[in-house]
Amino acid sequence: MSGAGKTLAMKALEDLDFFCIDNLPPSFLPQVPRLQHLAADSGRRVAVAMDVRGGDLFADLFDALDTLQADAVPHRILFLDCSDDILVRRFSETRRRHPVDEGRSLFEHIAAERRILAGLRDRADLVLDTTGMTGHDLKVRLARIVTGRSLEEGLEVDVVSFGFKHGVPLDADLMFDVRFLPNPYYEAELRPLTGLDSPVRDYVLERPEAAAFVDDVARFIMRWLPGFAATGRPRLTIAIGCTGGQHRSVALTEAIGDAIRAGHPFVDTRHRDMPRHPAAPGDERPDAPPGDERRTAPRGEDVARGRDV
Repeated sequence: MSGAGKTLAMKALEDLDFFCIDNLPPSFLPQVPRLQHLAADSGRRVAVAMDVRGGDLFADLFDALDTLQADAVPHRILFLDCSDDILVRRFSETRRRHPVDEGRSLFEHIAAERRILAGLRDRADLVLDTTGMTGHDLKVRLARIVTGRSLEEGLEVDVVSFGFKHGVPLDADLMFDVRFLPNPYYEAELRPLTGLDSPVRDYVLERPEAAAFVDDVARFIMRWLPGFAATGRPRLTIAIGCTGGQHRSVALTEAIGDAIRAGHPFVDTRHRDMPRHPAAPGDERPDAPPGDERRTAPRGEDVARGRDV
């Protein structure tokens, strides 16, 4: 039904990794499974939205569905419905013209559309009534319908390391500073290595405070994962930062990723600033904790103005 939430449903399906096609002429529907990149054996899921905007072309829909059935193309029909009062209110608020121009009032237009769609509604595998639903409610229901998983189960957790001296990641939802831990940079044999190397990883994680930090962060994420998923976001990005993004943040990112992965299947780790290294002796700004970054000499303007430097 026009106004029942088709646009929101398509956006939700896109977030669920569907290839979405809106307002496809029904006669083209049997061709979709034959497209090379959308063929059934490619594993790519496709969502096609069709409504009465197609006008006379919409009459071809039943023949198109019969063709899919004859070709043994697996598919499901989801019909979005809504009460007349809510549909009238939505059209009145958006001031959009109803696609069925039959009758003089919105109620008459909606009644005419119901007559056109009656056969399709009866044929649907599932009828979803969006009366009283918010956009988030619709997304939650669709996630359960098409994937069999809740939003929480499908939420992707991305744990990323970074260096503060290169700037904070703008896409981070949560950010943690690990510069309170001793810095492997000041160990000559560890300086050219990264947190992916066993000597650096052991140096960082063997400390009780590092183990406690990993445990605290992982417990926090798992405790509040349902709340983050309830916002409808497809991904939660957790940023772990040290000064340079080579040693401490890398080791802890991997450890936190492993800890979360033990209770949640969709976890990925990446290291934003690690390719900028290895560091070389004499680096002006090593991966150092707060307070260790010293200026070798006061600036001239500071001296001239008598500042305490």
